[in-house]
Amino acid sequence: MAGGNEDFTTTIGPDAVFKGELQFEKGVQLLGRLEGAVLSGGNLVIGEGAKLLGDAKAGTIRLDGEVKGNLHASNKVTLSASAKLEGDLQTARLEVAEGAVLVGRCQIGVNGAPGGNGAPKQAPAASVAAPAAKPKPEEIRAGRR
Repeated sequence: MAGGNEDFTTTIGPDAVFKGELQFEKGVQLLGRLEGAVLSGGNLVIGEGAKLLGDAKAGTIRLDGEVKGNLHASNKVTLSASAKLEGDLQTARLEVAEGAVLVGRCQIGVNGAPGGNGAPKQAPAASVAAPAAKPKPEEIRAGRR
């Protein structure tokens, strides 16, 4: 869960169920269930046991719970060991703990972050051709080449 030095001006408690769009300028801590979108310029923590059914945009996102939607962070996304993300992820930096589950596509790097300058760079497709087989010395001597 979140460290003690983080500033959260808003917390959605573990027994809360909210539907709609939440907009905040500072930190948001979701411990309950939210069906909708979260927009924040600050930190967003989705606590262990919490569920977000919708998209989230924030400066920094830490996922300890479950999200079915897309995450966009201008700074960093952290997926803890208990994190489950079913959706696309777009961020400048990504940290993934062993055990985290991610089903979706990732765009990582300066160009992958919202507001980045241009489309994310993609690696060229690798060709998967098998290397040519070298003849064995005994095949050459026997004239089987």
